[in-house]
Amino acid sequence: MVFFTSLFSSLPGAAAQGLIWGLMAIGVYITFRILDVADLTVDGSLATGGAVCVMLIKAGVDPWLAILAALLAGILAGFVTGILHTCAGIPAILAGILTQLMLYSINLRIMGSAANQAVSVTKYSLLLSQRYVHEFSFRNPILLLTAFLLVIIAILYWLFGTELGASIRATGTNRHMARAQGINTNKNIVLGLMLSNGLVALSGALLSQYQGFADINMGRGAIVIGLAAVIIGEVLFDKLFKNFALKLLGVVIGAVIYYFVIQIVLQLPFFSTNDLKLFTALVVAVFLAIPYFKKKFAKGKAKGGAGHA
Repeated sequence: MVFFTSLFSSLPGAAAQGLIWGLMAIGVYITFRILDVADLTVDGSLATGGAVCVMLIKAGVDPWLAILAALLAGILAGFVTGILHTCAGIPAILAGILTQLMLYSINLRIMGSAANQAVSVTKYSLLLSQRYVHEFSFRNPILLLTAFLLVIIAILYWLFGTELGASIRATGTNRHMARAQGINTNKNIVLGLMLSNGLVALSGALLSQYQGFADINMGRGAIVIGLAAVIIGEVLFDKLFKNFALKLLGVVIGAVIYYFVIQIVLQLPFFSTNDLKLFTALVVAVFLAIPYFKKKFAKGKAKGGAGHA
């Protein structure tokens, strides 16, 4: 009985965190699925967004302007990764790691050489706070985040329906064919990385407000959570969600499901927070393997049916 009481009380918080990380997962989806680029910048740009947002709010800047500045900081981080990859010829995964390393020092400078900076909802006018997660009011972060994400998904749906968006998708689908059609693939890769990391930094800004602080290590392992959300969304909703906007929505739902599963596991008596990284890796491995085994099973069934015929 205590287990279920504790679990149900933790689910609203898990839903709010899932929605915040769902925004980050959309950024990962843009590079991982649309651009077909492995980008590890996100572990740094998430913390950059949080650091910029918190320090500006503490300086008296309006929270909306603070998250806009965080978005721009993430866009700049993605630009650096894109330039390292396209202009310096560095493989995308290494370019992301290099930018991530740079951002660690930059984030420390942004936060005044401190490992973390707190921002309290009692002292500042924050957009989100976990304090209101159990309230049924306009301040409830679940309601605010849902509305915010729907607006973001609508904007991305429009953007990727334009000529520019179509050229970015063509670059990810077949870079050589896109280049043969006169598309500037290098420019599109840089734009895609900028958009992706901008969304990731925006997620970091919202997360720092929600939890009341920014930490230098808040982005560590973010790419794993983002991939988990993308894979869970695809495995569960691949056949159901064919529209691009619905695919993005599926990624967000995947992040929420991920956090629900994490909360269930953490409530079990034989698991502790020390096992979180281990369980995260196992969840991602399982969902990554599901499509492979589904294809293998389908091929085996087809062979069996042909042999029977």
